[in-house]
Amino acid sequence: MPELKIASRLYFSQAGEQRRSRPAVKVALAGMIVGVMVMILTICIVVGFKHTITQKVAGFGAHIQVVSFDNNNTYDLQAIEVSDSLLTVLGSYPHVVAAEPFITKPGMLKTDSSFMGMVLKGTDYWDFFTRNLVEGTIPSSPQEVLVSRSTARQLNLSLGAVISAYFVDETDVRARRFKIVGLYDTGIAQFDNLFMITPLETARRLQSWEADVYSGVEILVDDVSRIDEVADKVYFATMRQMDENGYHVYYVQTLREQNPAIFAWLDLLDMNVIVIIILMLIVAGFNIVSGLIILILDGVQLIGTLKALGADNRFVRRIFLAQAALLIGKGMLWGNILGLGMAAIQYYSHLIPLDAATYYVDYVPVNFAWGWIIALNILTVTVSLLILLIPSSIISKISPAKVMHFE
Repeated sequence: MPELKIASRLYFSQAGEQRRSRPAVKVALAGMIVGVMVMILTICIVVGFKHTITQKVAGFGAHIQVVSFDNNNTYDLQAIEVSDSLLTVLGSYPHVVAAEPFITKPGMLKTDSSFMGMVLKGTDYWDFFTRNLVEGTIPSSPQEVLVSRSTARQLNLSLGAVISAYFVDETDVRARRFKIVGLYDTGIAQFDNLFMITPLETARRLQSWEADVYSGVEILVDDVSRIDEVADKVYFATMRQMDENGYHVYYVQTLREQNPAIFAWLDLLDMNVIVIIILMLIVAGFNIVSGLIILILDGVQLIGTLKALGADNRFVRRIFLAQAALLIGKGMLWGNILGLGMAAIQYYSHLIPLDAATYYVDYVPVNFAWGWIIALNILTVTVSLLILLIPSSIISKISPAKVMHFE
């Protein structure tokens, strides 16, 4: 295209360098770079934050739970019978990483000087707690438990200490003594201060339940966007199970249904992202428009000459739009380099800290959501080029005769 060739010659020529060195064009380019950088960082941080919190919450309750239909929204769940064949079916669905039974039992921890409520959770799936283990080892024998570091601090306990736990049944109170073999820390205080983890068989003995009887089944998926899809399959696999009164035996609940307050808070972040992106697009658009106007004003003589030689308005307009597109391309390139570079630094160094008591994480998490980043770049280029159509109409109002007369 001759327009693009002329635009590139103007842009990369020495004269073009002089025009682009004007402060207004430099400011326009800087605004474009900053806008793109901020939008990329916003997406990386918000997606990383939501992903990190979701994975931490899922570590205590999985992405999907199958529990008793008589679930009373407490941790003292009614027992359900889960056969090996059902576990095999649940674990065979696409995107399912694990389908593991669990048993929970509320109780109380007591020392000579203090006490606190807790929930004993029995499980044989240790991946999450292995990743968040800060001291000691994973429990391997019936009398060993894993407690959070915050619980150990509150009760003035250390690794290797023996703790007394009390569990209330309908008729009596059961006392058990456990050895603390490991400390974990997820940063989510409302869960860290609640759960004490032990092997599944320990919790089964405490409940005096037979084999194949559990509090429920936890299902983990490899993609949080697939939770509802997998939950529907789990529901249809369990809906046919009825008790002697014709009521459903199993109840399927997702992570969002288990923790509505946390996910309502996370949903608010999406609105923040939308607002920031809109504001940055406006800023970037304003700056690139001002840059185009400067290019047109600097090129009035060129416009008059081209028109005098027979070029129509559309041809001249495309030349300056191509110049502006090259300016946008440079801004997009450096904006991406700086935005992704800063995100990479934070990803590997955890340079910027956070208050874990408030944000559930002790550093700013980053996730490179490439799909969103690519979509953001396409949206930015499209919006910028569409906005440029308005100021480029100035070219049609420039008269060759007036330009020549002025010269």
